[in-house]
Amino acid sequence: MLKILSILSIALLLTSCNTQSKKTEVATQENTTSTDTLTKHLKPFNTELPTIGLLMYNGVLQSEVVATSDVFAKPTEAGEQLFNVITIAETTNPITTEEGLHLVPDYTVENCPKLTALFVPSAYDMYAQVHNEALVNFIKQKNEETQYTVSNCAGAQLIGASGIAKGHKIVTYIGGGTQLQKDYPELLVQNDSLVTFAEDGKFLSSNGNLASYISALELLEKMTDAHHREFVESYLYLDRLQNWER
Repeated sequence: MLKILSILSIALLLTSCNTQSKKTEVATQENTTSTDTLTKHLKPFNTELPTIGLLMYNGVLQSEVVATSDVFAKPTEAGEQLFNVITIAETTNPITTEEGLHLVPDYTVENCPKLTALFVPSAYDMYAQVHNEALVNFIKQKNEETQYTVSNCAGAQLIGASGIAKGHKIVTYIGGGTQLQKDYPELLVQNDSLVTFAEDGKFLSSNGNLASYISALELLEKMTDAHHREFVESYLYLDRLQNWER
């Protein structure tokens, strides 16, 4: 009798353990499913794809980083990745934008991979940036390998400080052209009250802020085709923004 009771006790214990284990496993699976979506959104770095580099620094206008990422990170209609889109800063410390958003750089100016295009954004106060030798030298060095170098808004001041676009057309933020021309007379500064986007050889530029979508879309079309640009514009609902009525 004691032997039978012992067997029954062991069986009940094993059943209880198995049941508890299954409950724990199900709970873990449910928790993972509902909270961990990181791997779903990670895009692998593919060395065979063109790489778009987004320069960042504290005080950067976040729209000028987000706009380029928005445009170039979109896949094809078939869901294929077309570009590597990476962020770069002087260090790996999180960047705080003018608006207060914290962004973590993918690379530093020291370990940045080869770029196909470099986008140089702006800040409301560019003094610290144009006097930052690490950033200015990075732009100089990367311009030697890029097919395209793009500035948005006061990012044109960094282009001027680097000396890479002498004799080329460039546009800056509305109202900033006169000072830009004075600071860098070798640039062909366009009338920012009339010109939103400028292109001259490998150099592209815009007024910045939301106009940064224009420079990104123009370059996207050059690197792909008009059909993909239209697809990305529809993906972003740009037609809704352009045709919106109250």
